[in-house]
Amino acid sequence: MVGRQPDSAARHVLIAPDSFGGTLTAVRAAEAIAAGWRRGRPHDEITPAPQSDGGPGFVDVLATRLGEVRTTRVDGPLSAESSADVSADWLFDPADPATAYLECAQACGLTLLPRPPDPTTAEAAHSRGVGQLVAAALAAGARRLVIGLGGSSCTDGGRGMFEAFGTIADARAALADVELIAATDVEHPLLGPMGAARVFGPQKGADPATVARLEDRLAAWAVELARAAGRDVSAEPGAGAAGGLGAALLALGARRTSGAAVIAEHTGLADDIAAADLILTGEGRLDHQSVHGKVVSALAGAARSHRVPVVVLAGQVQLDAAAMRAAGIAAAHSLAEYAGSAQRAMSDAANQLTGLAEWVAAHWGGDGRTA
Repeated sequence: MVGRQPDSAARHVLIAPDSFGGTLTAVRAAEAIAAGWRRGRPHDEITPAPQSDGGPGFVDVLATRLGEVRTTRVDGPLSAESSADVSADWLFDPADPATAYLECAQACGLTLLPRPPDPTTAEAAHSRGVGQLVAAALAAGARRLVIGLGGSSCTDGGRGMFEAFGTIADARAALADVELIAATDVEHPLLGPMGAARVFGPQKGADPATVARLEDRLAAWAVELARAAGRDVSAEPGAGAAGGLGAALLALGARRTSGAAVIAEHTGLADDIAAADLILTGEGRLDHQSVHGKVVSALAGAARSHRVPVVVLAGQVQLDAAAMRAAGIAAAHSLAEYAGSAQRAMSDAANQLTGLAEWVAAHWGGDGRTA
């Protein structure tokens, strides 16, 4: 291979991936990348700092730095169909026992479906388990709830969450004196071409006819939410997060924030970025959504002022070079291409990610690009 010689000087490398869909948690991805990087550049100093944008892994990542992990049995996303329940983890903050951290994917995540998503699951999946998690945190004394939104299998607008309390009025009464923070990974509204059903429904197994039904159902539900909240929350940023759970929380008075920012605050990410010579991050698919509220965009934005290159290792890379440059990404590498197929990249994800990280480390030119 011609080009620059790899940089041999020891550097400080921050390894801060998100989860890789349903194949690797952020914690496991960070371990795999670190193992590969050590093989390729054994003298570098490595700081593992797994991240989350509010979706799957939100609680898992926070548990590496803070919190007492608790587990509650709640209804799974298809409990009405199969009577299945699931074990959902959540956290108390030891520095502030009144604060609890919840993750909707623990109760209604895509990975909790008993079979691959299809039109039937897309229409039937619900968020009742999220409401049960909220109730458990309240019963334990929490009065400030930070709820990570993302990776859900449902598109019910949070109706199931309300049903766990009985009615919308019951939920509002139970949460009247509780501070709610919706930690979202997207800014999408509830309805319309950029809404929960049309954008994310197909990812949850919905075909065009099911997407249309979900949209109609959400539109009717939005009227009820507006009546309860005294305003139309459906167009507010983040209302479409987690199948519309964002809208339900906004109707309850929640304040929306970036899930990635919550993680960054509690993991000391700003200090880690300032000390780094290179940032390695990753996720299942690098695409246009990655640069709008996701972990990759948050890292690239924070790294820009420090002139630290950001390299992405992703399951698949679907972002063109111009978009990557605009987002502040120095380079991106596809796990599927390295493994030879998407199937192998998923079935042997940890080993393949370790191998890709080793290759990038061995060919790193010092500016984030490979020699």
